[in-house]
Amino acid sequence: MATQLNRKRDYEPPQIPDRLYFKIGDVARLCGVETYVLRFWESQFPQLKPNKSGTGQRLYRRRDVELALEIKRLVHAEGYTLAGARGVMGQGQRRQGPRPDSHIDSREGAQADLPPAERSKQMDAAAAAIGRARAELREIVGLLAAPAQPPARRRSRLATIRAASGSLFPS
Repeated sequence: MATQLNRKRDYEPPQIPDRLYFKIGDVARLCGVETYVLRFWESQFPQLKPNKSGTGQRLYRRRDVELALEIKRLVHAEGYTLAGARGVMGQGQRRQGPRPDSHIDSREGAQADLPPAERSKQMDAAAAAIGRARAELREIVGLLAAPAQPPARRRSRLATIRAASGSLFPS
């Protein structure tokens, strides 16, 4: 068991050449996996999305190669399942992003740059739009709350023909 833990910690990622794009075969050689494994990982990890050339060939960027190497490390060296590796990758993205409590809405930031007169005009316009929306919603509620009217009775389209002689075919 101890040798297995040491083997897991021994993972050394290969050097990635300094190129703009990598073909799927190049990435497969760097990662030490088959190309079909990379294509499967693309379906399992939404973060791994290589570009495609005009002929449909996958073109991986350096970020995609690093992501594939990270997936390989998690699955092969650390022993995660694909679902577990997906969870770890998702947590890593959330940690790197902005914290929810420190997030400033872009509209608020844009309003802070405006002079007070412009800001009050925008606030008045927003309040008016909200008022119109409320009035429309009240009208809809009134229509829905009104008692349902019985459907209009339709007249028959066929007219009855009276036979004068009692025969279906008058002569």
